[in-house]
Amino acid sequence: MEKEWDIIEVLRHSRHDWLNKLQLIKGNLDLNRIDRVKEVITEIVVETQHETKLSNLGLPQFASLLFTANWESHAFQLEYEVFEDSEYIKINDFKLTEWTKSLFARLNQTIEAFQENHLSITIEPQSDGIRFFFDFRGIINNKELIEQFLDGSQEVTIKEFTESEFALEVFMPAV
Repeated sequence: MEKEWDIIEVLRHSRHDWLNKLQLIKGNLDLNRIDRVKEVITEIVVETQHETKLSNLGLPQFASLLFTANWESHAFQLEYEVFEDSEYIKINDFKLTEWTKSLFARLNQTIEAFQENHLSITIEPQSDGIRFFFDFRGIINNKELIEQFLDGSQEVTIKEFTESEFALEVFMPAV
């Protein structure tokens, strides 16, 4: 069952994330680790820039899914990166979001829980649509279940697939 996030829950999780970041900065300041403080601040700035670019893509359902993914009880940690600010490109937000939710669900079924599992999504807007790169690193227990899921997706190009990683390319054309 998919969780519906209300505004209070979103604000609570967001505030918690920011307090963690501030505590990391404060702890490193207390230890006089100024270089680490600068690194943390740079990481925060880059993360915020990607959040802004994602928000500006005109994909509210997909953006919400990515913004809240690490607050859910997934067996993986999600990171994302958005290349280039682009002109508004209209793609099917619903179709992309539902496909990505299905991928998340399939991953949760097929990877080793409580391990170092990371899913990275790179988003590359182009003039005729948006290209998405899904890179997973971790422990895959049931490669066949993921392969079955991917076989039904025409938009997916598998770049690499092993028991510990996969790289997928998904192109969503402009509508």
